[in-house]
Amino acid sequence: MFRALRVEKPTGDPAATPATLVELDDSDLMPGDVTVDVEYSSINFKDGLALTGRPGVIKDYPLVAGIDLVGVVAASANAEWMPGDRVILNGWGIGEKHHGGLAERARVNGEWLVRLPDGLDPHHAAAIGTAGYTSMLAVLALERHGIGDGDVLVTGAAGGVGSIAIALLAGLGHRVVASTGRLDETEYLAKLGASEVIDRALLGLPGKALQSQRWAAAVDSAGSHTLANVLAQTNYGGIVASCGLAHGPDLPTTVMPFILRSVTLAGINSVQAPRALREEAWGRLARDLDRDLLDSLSTTVALGDAPGIAEDILAGRIRGRTVVDVRA
Repeated sequence: MFRALRVEKPTGDPAATPATLVELDDSDLMPGDVTVDVEYSSINFKDGLALTGRPGVIKDYPLVAGIDLVGVVAASANAEWMPGDRVILNGWGIGEKHHGGLAERARVNGEWLVRLPDGLDPHHAAAIGTAGYTSMLAVLALERHGIGDGDVLVTGAAGGVGSIAIALLAGLGHRVVASTGRLDETEYLAKLGASEVIDRALLGLPGKALQSQRWAAAVDSAGSHTLANVLAQTNYGGIVASCGLAHGPDLPTTVMPFILRSVTLAGINSVQAPRALREEAWGRLARDLDRDLLDSLSTTVALGDAPGIAEDILAGRIRGRTVVDVRA
């Protein structure tokens, strides 16, 4: 038997609790060729939606939540993986249509796994999680394009993606400007490496299609008018990596930034990135991300406490990363 956070189909009863801690056995696991004893997971924005019963994330009920897992291979019918291997899994439908990482055990497709890089311990890998892995994919996209001289903007700066993006970009020598709705977090963001903090309200309302140029590059996890204004303020030849929709899924802009300033908009999909890109991202995270900074932006909770974090992360009351020790 093992414990898991299982989400039931919403009934419409506001008093009902969608996610409950249950005991399952191996017969409840889904198909896959690798069984993993999970050590850690984390709470991402998608997990917050799933654990609170919001629509749009979980495709089949009941389902074990958790879009991340870090653990040890317990059994394998996949030649690439052996019992005892330490592995990471982000995305590929776990916690959405396949039982996820908020459980003590998971059975998954071995092609979804990435080996835990040398020098990175399991707790730190979970603290990075999908949010930090997405941040690294965004940074890689900026680097492939080339980051010109000037400020690099990070929106949603106090969240999981934003926090790690700031730490990575500042550590690589860029001057980072953080946009946040939590100006009381200025000291926290400065500690991560932000040189300047601006109020997200400056970007959140409809604006002109072209505005004064300010950003050499940007990592945006907001979407909607925020992303439209970021594009309108990006320097000639600059790049914006879009990796979230906390403000909204719409993009109320024009082609003007693209055809008059040669701005590039790069989409970041962390769910189904090819193996080589996943390995590159995790290798860079192991090399480039300051562990002390990572510790400073991370908290750890027990498996049974994870549902209580979900509403807070959706409301923007959680800064940084929340690790779930599924064994606690």
